[in-house]
Amino acid sequence: MLNLFDFNQSPLGALGQLSLLGALLFTLAGLWLSVVGGVRSDPRVTEAARRSAWAVFGLTSLASLVLMVALLRDDFTVRYVAEHSMTASPTWVKVTSLWGALEGSILLWTWLLAGYTFILSLTLRRDALRPWALGAMYASLLFFVGVCVGVASPFTPVAQVLTDGRGPNPALQNHWMMAVHPVLLYLGFVGLSVPFAYAVAALITGRLSDHWVTVTRRWTLVAWAFLTAAIVAGGWWSYETLGWGGYWAWDPVENASFIPWLLVTAFLHSIQIQEKRGLMRAWNVWLIVLAYSSTVLGTFLNRSGIVQSVHAFAGGPVGPVFLGFLAFLLIAGTLLAAWRAPHLRDHGEAPSPLSREGAFLAGNWLFVVFAVMVLVGTLFPTFVEAVQGRRDASVGPAFYNAFAVPLGLGLLLLMGVGPLLPWQRAQGETLWRVLRPLLLAGVGAAALAFVLGVRHPGVLATLALSAYNVLGLGLLTARAARQSGSLGRTLAAQPRRYGAYLAHLGLVVVALGLAFSGTFRRDAQVTLNLNAAPTTLLHETLQLQRVETVDRGFGTSRVAHLTIDGRPYQARLNTYLQSGDTPYPAPAVRYGLLGDTYVVMTSVDGQGRWASVRLIESPLVSWIWWGTLLICLGAAFTLMSPVRRAPLPAPAPSRLTPTAAD
Repeated sequence: MLNLFDFNQSPLGALGQLSLLGALLFTLAGLWLSVVGGVRSDPRVTEAARRSAWAVFGLTSLASLVLMVALLRDDFTVRYVAEHSMTASPTWVKVTSLWGALEGSILLWTWLLAGYTFILSLTLRRDALRPWALGAMYASLLFFVGVCVGVASPFTPVAQVLTDGRGPNPALQNHWMMAVHPVLLYLGFVGLSVPFAYAVAALITGRLSDHWVTVTRRWTLVAWAFLTAAIVAGGWWSYETLGWGGYWAWDPVENASFIPWLLVTAFLHSIQIQEKRGLMRAWNVWLIVLAYSSTVLGTFLNRSGIVQSVHAFAGGPVGPVFLGFLAFLLIAGTLLAAWRAPHLRDHGEAPSPLSREGAFLAGNWLFVVFAVMVLVGTLFPTFVEAVQGRRDASVGPAFYNAFAVPLGLGLLLLMGVGPLLPWQRAQGETLWRVLRPLLLAGVGAAALAFVLGVRHPGVLATLALSAYNVLGLGLLTARAARQSGSLGRTLAAQPRRYGAYLAHLGLVVVALGLAFSGTFRRDAQVTLNLNAAPTTLLHETLQLQRVETVDRGFGTSRVAHLTIDGRPYQARLNTYLQSGDTPYPAPAVRYGLLGDTYVVMTSVDGQGRWASVRLIESPLVSWIWWGTLLICLGAAFTLMSPVRRAPLPAPAPSRLTPTAAD
């Protein structure tokens, strides 16, 4: 029987396992101290709970460092290293192997969660929410550290040491974006634990005013920005690696990252209503509970093996455990919300449809419906298999596009008019005066596009709503600049508002990229013979120059050197030592402002006499990447706004029932 703590058998493995065991003990201590500190309102006990977070972060950091050292040193006494790395792998591939398989990815999640808890422990205000927010973070940590220690330990030793490892997943070696996308995704997923923890603390203490949403707005925005960047980075990886010329296929694992994004985007908008008007308290609690729970759902889908995806890990023992944790989050959130239902009622009047909060609420409903529909499509094949035993059920892009397009257009419509409307209620004349120039701009843009040959209704609608949004943002900014006398003074005075405007502009750019690249994409294939006359394809002139084989040590590449309209390209088919003869395409892409030229080699002659290539032209596809950059810059600009300190609640009494003052 293997001993996890045998330093003679696996010194690094034993050190890593001891670090995780120590982290588990400090997590249990921190959870207990947080609860005791909250119940007794004892700041000394709460301070001890806060310091426990430092120990947990230090020990999980040590465990992560140990695994990284084991990967870089090719320590094949550790099973994770033996199964997911090998000596010939480049250094950057060994580094990314830390999160390239099941156990390592959960360790990374645990380390990031401990890091968020550590940062939170340094920034927590001395109020009634403090111990309970820490306790909620420790509850999540207890689960993830427990999984690392138990069912998915990355430090299990091997029974027989191999001379070389089996190597990482070939798909993770084919593009450097795998060093970026998973980390961004986990930063987004794990970041949602902080607003969730504050929501739990507010429910436990009954302090459900705007204090907790004010405190967590920045945390939520940071997590949302990471999640946005991660989703688009994953699309870019798919675009550059899989050789199909697309970036989004409504894959189950893609959907699992999109659902939290939709819910968090709704939350970011609806908390403004709670801050400004004191409304939507119950709605905001449910949104953040569901958003954080959906990250666990996504992790369950990705690691349980119940869905088929190029992004998913192989099925393992953690699936039932994650399902149990998901059930715990939902049940605990439901019970707490039911307990505090009287204090979650809004006392003001319901939002008027003709108001800024009315537009935000309508947008929230669209986001939630969008998330529910994506969830239904993602889980439908699993339900069919569970009920009928059929494994052939599938939900294709046509299902998702049928609701994604109208819902997306509806969100663009509301996004343009919402910031222009006043709070509480707009008069009919005011609404028409606000909408008239926007509608004229939208109709003019659609008419111009129609004259230029655009006939697709979805593209025309996207163009119209994009012009409508850009003009609205421009009018708002110009009006504020006139009032302050300077655009620079306006931007410096209200970075939160204009950061949001910049993010909205980025979403418009992304919407245009999605509409044009999805509708007007052209695709054709041809076989090119060596030294043959140029071939015309999609109005491009292609010619094969030569084919060579490159030995990269950890695999080989068949490289086709060709020209398109006289410009040189190199399309590759990569094979890896652990993948046998299975090729992984590395397309050549010429990026352009108005469109990309994308060529991928599908097959090649062994003697290099010919190569079959696929040529794809996608208009405005690069606008998706540039638009996302604008979104993230907008989020960063928003974070530059001064912190608006909510009034400190009175010291918590030694009870859990709020008073009228609370």
